[in-house]
Amino acid sequence: MSTNPISITSFTGHDPISLLRQATEKSERVVFSTSFGKEDQAITYLLQNEKLPISIFTLDTGRLFEQTYEVYNRTLHKYQISIKAYTPNQQSLDELVTKKGPLSFYESVENRKECCAIRKLEPLRRALADAEIWITGLRKEQSANREQMTQVEWDEANQVIKIHPLFNWTLEELDQFIIQHKIPINALHSKGYPSIGCQPCTRAVQPGEDERAGRWWWEDSKKECGLHQTK
Repeated sequence: MSTNPISITSFTGHDPISLLRQATEKSERVVFSTSFGKEDQAITYLLQNEKLPISIFTLDTGRLFEQTYEVYNRTLHKYQISIKAYTPNQQSLDELVTKKGPLSFYESVENRKECCAIRKLEPLRRALADAEIWITGLRKEQSANREQMTQVEWDEANQVIKIHPLFNWTLEELDQFIIQHKIPINALHSKGYPSIGCQPCTRAVQPGEDERAGRWWWEDSKKECGLHQTK
């Protein structure tokens, strides 16, 4: 098993700003992935407000909602920042759609995972290739699967330390923070979409459902694409 020179136990406390600062003190190779959800928008604000040297990237799958692209553009202009975009390998994507059509992911879990692998996982590997620490917007109350995670953890698949600064925040705390700091958010959040991914694979959640229930709603799964998977 691979080991990392930075120990996850060397991180102390749970405060988001403190964890972000500790990350930059321990490594110059810290990256943050944003999909422009509420959590990611809050972290983007923190990075800019604290002037932390953490680069930001996003995975543009080519199937995102128009509203996601709108908040993406608003974020670039509001904070005057650069967000590096990673898109799917064109040859792999061409072969998938040619062989199985544009909606193969509805037909089986295997097909859906194949689509996620091409549109998300392979671009993610490129994005994390030189990183030591990966910052994400995960919160533990988003789903039962995420409750099994820890705020600072070792990601074996990508060989990086993973930090979730907002891991212990409730949705109410997050919403209050967004209002207080006038943070731009996706318009779909007000229409029943707490978790927003690719347009064909995301629906609004129903009363009583967890935040990730609207993702890949047609299948019985952990509601993860593989980016943030527990054992």
